[in-house]
Amino acid sequence: MKPHAVLIPYPAQGHIAPLLKLAKILHSKGFYITFVNTEFNHNRLVRARGPESVKGLADFQFRAIPDGLPPSDKDATQDIPQLCDSLRKNGFPPFLELVEKLNSSPDCPNVSCIVSDGAMSFTLDAAERLNIPEVVFFTTSACGFWCYCHYGELVTRGLFPLKDESQMTNGHLESKLDWVPGMKNIRLRDFPSFIRTTDPDDIMVNYNILQTANALRAKAVIINTFDELEKDVLDAIRQRFDQVCTIGPLQLLEHEIENPDVKSIGSSLWKEDDACIEWLNQKAPNSVLYVNFGSITVLSPNQLLEFAWGLANSNQNFLWIIRPDLVSGDSAVLPEEFSKEVEGRAMMVGWCSQEKVLAHPSVGGFLTHSGWNSTIEGITEGVPMICWPFFAEQQTNCRYACRDWEMGLEIEGEVQREKVADLVKVMMEGEKGKELRKKALQWKDKAQAAAKPGGSSHHNLEFLINEFLLKN
Repeated sequence: MKPHAVLIPYPAQGHIAPLLKLAKILHSKGFYITFVNTEFNHNRLVRARGPESVKGLADFQFRAIPDGLPPSDKDATQDIPQLCDSLRKNGFPPFLELVEKLNSSPDCPNVSCIVSDGAMSFTLDAAERLNIPEVVFFTTSACGFWCYCHYGELVTRGLFPLKDESQMTNGHLESKLDWVPGMKNIRLRDFPSFIRTTDPDDIMVNYNILQTANALRAKAVIINTFDELEKDVLDAIRQRFDQVCTIGPLQLLEHEIENPDVKSIGSSLWKEDDACIEWLNQKAPNSVLYVNFGSITVLSPNQLLEFAWGLANSNQNFLWIIRPDLVSGDSAVLPEEFSKEVEGRAMMVGWCSQEKVLAHPSVGGFLTHSGWNSTIEGITEGVPMICWPFFAEQQTNCRYACRDWEMGLEIEGEVQREKVADLVKVMMEGEKGKELRKKALQWKDKAQAAAKPGGSSHHNLEFLINEFLLKN
């Protein structure tokens, strides 16, 4: 009888993608898989990739549970605070019922372990009630996770909530926090952005305090990173959590999967446009800037224009992913003069396979929101970054990419076209750009070494499976 792992991501694109990678890897190691989306995202997958996308295989099935919010068929990420609040209140009963159903079904083995997103800690209540071992997977960087672990301390020290709105702009956020183990010279502004509020009852701050506290109840904590990249932070995390398994970059471990049917299971909630690969094929090596702000970032119409004209005025080639819901309030409309100005050296598409694009030899830089999936994918392919963090721990990732890993440049303050154009030129044609690229390629080598047999992440994956997922 195969071991049966139930995997459940937090219901947003940036969480579904890494958990599905891990599900596919576990399947290739002999596990029966049940992958649990919310009904809202299950329906989006069907719309984006067709009904086949959730049909699964004989031993890899998709299931869905309600998220507790009113029904909707929008093709956009839901309101994150509302979603967190609803899952905290409503997630446990349907998840428990699902696992009990799986256990009484003649069609699959009994559930032997649960791999839950660290932001879905209600699953621990179900695991404890049914006596099933559970590990939690935080889809952030280690440095982002460690900051969330210190949210409670910010409250204790009176740094959260902010005393008044002026602290957002008066230099208060530059305060250095010298009490966070493993994080030298970290500033308040480098902490995940949810703390930038005067509301003591802020849903996101309190949600993250709860999730990181609950993580202590899990058998192990999984992070999609590798030891050498975040060594100091990981040493500190391992002082607090007994078992921390770094198994990244997951995309490199995923490359080992041989079964084509499993390989083709995808997680994208938007339709991917592969025409951009053809376009990249016609460009010289390292000559294209790839621009993608991820699955959640929302720009104002003015920010969209500033980025557009900054990219146009840099005179560089660029591939820009403009999601249908990228601009607040209306669809992303770019002026005709812009299209004329960039003709022949720019391509705009709605969504793409980011891993394919970053691996393309013509891509020489990445303008990113610094989400963790984007950051680790950029590191994996050795692509230097221009960072414009939007929210959550993107601020933390940006700081590490620019300061500690020395492979990034930050767009600071308000977006202005001159700033964007200057940084793009520096990245794509300046000496500084060459240095960043060299550093990025060194990190790429280290990432590859970690994921190879004998490497730290490869070893940690085997340890995770043998010590926690197969031991009942």
